[in-house]
Amino acid sequence: MAPIRRLAPQIVAVVALGATCAALHDVRPARAAAPATQRLAAIERPHDVFVRPTRGSPRLTTLRAQRPITAARTVVPVVGEALDEQGARWLRVMLPGRPNGSTGWIVATATRATRTSWRLRVDTSARRVTVLRRAKRVRTFRAVVGARATPTPHGRFFVEETIRLGPRRVGAPFALALSARSKVLQQFDGGPGQIALHGLRNVGGVLGTAASHGCVRLSARAISWLAARIGPGVPIDIVR
Repeated sequence: MAPIRRLAPQIVAVVALGATCAALHDVRPARAAAPATQRLAAIERPHDVFVRPTRGSPRLTTLRAQRPITAARTVVPVVGEALDEQGARWLRVMLPGRPNGSTGWIVATATRATRTSWRLRVDTSARRVTVLRRAKRVRTFRAVVGARATPTPHGRFFVEETIRLGPRRVGAPFALALSARSKVLQQFDGGPGQIALHGLRNVGGVLGTAASHGCVRLSARAISWLAARIGPGVPIDIVR
């Protein structure tokens, strides 16, 4: 896992997806047993994203090679693969930003294949975060989840980047910025309403309650444990 980089001033990342992103396919949270590992693709250069695995299909957006807050390498889960008529290999990958849970197709060139054995699961009803490794439960943490008016979005997402926050920052000491965005807050604190797992420092909240603006708050010990182990691309299922 790459070293954690220090944050510039804001937690949220600006990821602007065009209106055509509504054409992307949704990926729903799985209730079946989690796989032992998840296939990932590290993005070595910017990639155009298409509706189908052919350059003749509508272009949806551009997948950047680096994340906007830490400049960490972009790593996305791979959920499909195909060959086009010319024999070029394409990957169907999960995308950050709105609409939540979107996927699209990119050419496989200038990507690096990798895998992760980690997976996170947030249960908003139980208000707990479960950590899985090779489909086996490793740890469970109590959490603060979104309030009724600003709920934590449900679906299948992934970690975009791990951010170290200074002691005076809201949510310190760490934040795991997710591909999910709030369905209620189009903007928050100068950003696009990005959902994150983060600490309680300078924001508070009682573990086991529903009181946040949509993010998942954890104790300093829990978020520090996660930040030391969970890197970009790790899948996270947020369920009821």
